[in-house]
Amino acid sequence: MKLTTIERKRYRIRKKLKKVSNDRYRLSISRSSKNISAQIIDDTKNITLVSASSIDKEIKATKKNKSELSTIVAEILAKKANEKNIKKVYFDRGIFKYHGRVKLFADTLRKNGMEF
Repeated sequence: MKLTTIERKRYRIRKKLKKVSNDRYRLSISRSSKNISAQIIDDTKNITLVSASSIDKEIKATKKNKSELSTIVAEILAKKANEKNIKKVYFDRGIFKYHGRVKLFADTLRKNGMEF
């Protein structure tokens, strides 16, 4: 099976992250041209613990620009994670560069008490 460039990049980044930290959950982020979503995943049990997205009805109704949406989603995700006592995660940016909305998302999470 031949992998595309994007798939190779995704697997390469995820493999490096899994080597570094085994005791933390993975915070996976994905973004499109209009929306952003993130979820905290327990890789040992293969389940999603917490998720947040800009597609949710209460967020979608606010009519914000894309960078404001990413900060709102990050605040909601941090709030849900604090309720479940999740403080330390490792940041899986996937195929996206740590720049722009992804960086803004990560900085907002750090301000709200998450460590990675």
